[in-house]
Amino acid sequence: MVEIGSSTMADRASLDRAILEQHFERILAANGPALSRLAASYTNTLSDRDDLLQEIAFAIWQALPRFRGESSERTFAFRIAHNRGITYLTRARSQTSGSIEDEEIEVHDPAPGPESDLAQRQRAGKLRQAVHRLPVAYRQVIMLTLEGLGYKEISEVLGISESNVGVRLNRARQLLHDLLENWK
Repeated sequence: MVEIGSSTMADRASLDRAILEQHFERILAANGPALSRLAASYTNTLSDRDDLLQEIAFAIWQALPRFRGESSERTFAFRIAHNRGITYLTRARSQTSGSIEDEEIEVHDPAPGPESDLAQRQRAGKLRQAVHRLPVAYRQVIMLTLEGLGYKEISEVLGISESNVGVRLNRARQLLHDLLENWK
């Protein structure tokens, strides 16, 4: 009888783990590309982006058993990504004494021809550089907005009010506009 009970407990644990794995895979499948772009906004190289993305995925895996459904899975994943991004920036700044080099991040664009591909890459590169020059608070709202999150979701991810999201977004847009105008 003890063996049957322990066997049932082992079966239940296996089932719980399988459900957790499916939930994890679903979150990554739905949000993986967006999380990758968000990770890139905190880093300067593809390898750093990949390392941060791996940290984000691991943190999601660790936090998933405690997910209570009080927010959407997307907000849950982006909140974890935001926290890991801030941790990454803190580590990077302490390692480089406050200066982070501007490096080109490759963007693959399946544009029809080489001229349009080059033009698109140049525009994307300028925008990426401009976004990286923004203060972190503004960079965060821009990246989350570009990923399609609304003010409410962004406020939940960043832990600020919706009106503060709007203020930061307006200021970020103005700074981006000014930066891009100065580069013309």
